[in-house]
Amino acid sequence: MLQKTPLNEWHRAANGRLVDFAGWEMPIQYSTIVDEHQAVRTACGLFDICHMGRVHVRGDQAWNFLNRVVTIDVLKLPVGRIRYALATNEQGGVKDDVLVYRLPEEFLVVVNASNRLKLLEFWGAIASEFPGVELHDATLETAMIAVQGPLAASVLGRYAPACGELKYYHSRLLEILGAECLVSRTGYTGEDGFEIIASAARVPALWAELLAGGQGEAIRACGLGCRDTLRLEAGMPLYGHELTEEIDPVTAGLEFAVHFEKPEFIGASRIREIRQQGPSNLRVGLELPGKRIAREHAGIFDSSGQSIGEVTSGTFSPTLQKPIAMGYVPVEYSAIGTELAIDVRGKLCPALVTGLPFYRRG
Repeated sequence: MLQKTPLNEWHRAANGRLVDFAGWEMPIQYSTIVDEHQAVRTACGLFDICHMGRVHVRGDQAWNFLNRVVTIDVLKLPVGRIRYALATNEQGGVKDDVLVYRLPEEFLVVVNASNRLKLLEFWGAIASEFPGVELHDATLETAMIAVQGPLAASVLGRYAPACGELKYYHSRLLEILGAECLVSRTGYTGEDGFEIIASAARVPALWAELLAGGQGEAIRACGLGCRDTLRLEAGMPLYGHELTEEIDPVTAGLEFAVHFEKPEFIGASRIREIRQQGPSNLRVGLELPGKRIAREHAGIFDSSGQSIGEVTSGTFSPTLQKPIAMGYVPVEYSAIGTELAIDVRGKLCPALVTGLPFYRRG
């Protein structure tokens, strides 16, 4: 049976198109993906992201435990700070990409829905080596929503004026409609935005009030369909597509999320080796002419017709009005401006290697 978020009844009443997403019944769209995409780029979108895992790490050894299982040095995180990090395996492959929150008395790690149970099992075995460390999975007792877009601070500021003072990749506790909420300023859309974590019982009322109170600023509910097109324009990797247990951080272009100078962490020796030798493949952006979309697993070819890789994500960019994609190619084909070809439904279409992100907000 699929897990349902506390907002499931609202999604149904709003005629949201619900699908199975990593074991959760989640809305893909309410109107059209393009309309919802443009709402986030020009105004404000509201997302149900309750499916994301929320794991609290507690105890005197929490620092040491996290430094063992993620690629950043959590000792460098002051209270209120958030960092993007990777959880890796012994071979240096990515088990998940996560956000690590430093809270006053503990850490919070936000993980992908598809990897939550896998990580809890994997980390649980390791935590036993660190006396007093407790992993508390708060995913079902709390709820998480995201307010994204250039008007996000204005919309949320009606209820929590202090949110506008929050720095990027920081969090703090704020009271919203009488409920204590953990508010963070990150995002997965390429726009300014906030995430709100509160008790599962309080979030439906908060959701409804944000939509009602922000209508003058064109806030609208958005599904995971436009979340995918938005993150792709922003060049952000998606687990299961650009990131897997066979892809290391260096190949993925995510060295910024690895603190190589810190003490040993899982997979460190292999990741350092790849960094020193240089990866054989790299993640690149690709643009295509016309309107033919290069979908996931479409083959990538060099100018002589030799297969050199495959597309990991592709869409028609509503903002740029052109097909865009990401994929992995050998290093010698990764330079910006390299002319390649992609198999789009049996026909080789020209493609140009481009820099990432495709879109960057002003």
